Amino acid sequence: MESQRVVVVVEDAAAARAALQWAVGNFIRGGDSITLLHVCPPARSRRKRRRLRLGGFQLALAFKDLCNGIAEAKVEIVVTEGELGEKVVATVNQLGATTLVVGLHDKSFLYRAPSPYTRVRSLGCRVLAVRQHATARDGFLNADLTQIETISLHIPPPKIPFPMFTLPLGVIWRRSKRRR
Repeated sequence: MESQRVVVVVEDAAAARAALQWAVGNFIRGGDSITLLHVCPPARSRRKRRRLRLGGFQLALAFKDLCNGIAEAKVEIVVTEGELGEKVVATVNQLGATTLVVGLHDKSFLYRAPSPYTRVRSLGCRVLAVRQHATARDGFLNADLTQIETISLHIPPPKIPFPMFTLPLGVIWRRSKRRR
């Protein structure tokens, strides 16, 4: 049995925790290598950058506690800075990962890409996206698994919070003065 290299995206979202719990319970075996990846947004000031990295590392340590049930699994933490989608793709390709585990939620980086098709196709590995349901009974996590095939990828368009009605540029309303 060949060991896998699994990269898990660490975000401060319930869906990300649910994805890791699902992967630990159903997918990851002993002897696999797990990389917990957290990407901080870019910051200008040194203090803010340091605070964001420290918060990301603490979040990744909390995720590492979820991996303690796996015997002989090597867990490493990577905290980096930049745009989430680009850094995830670059890190997955750099590590030579076989699988990417992502918690799927409304603000997931898979939906925010200007061209998500090229981003996911450039990964070169299997993508497991797990969406969490609101109910968890008797300690069991109720989650949906979506394996995203990079060949026939269908990503829905992003949701618009309110409709926008724009006027054509040729229509200009003017109020003329009354002639006396």
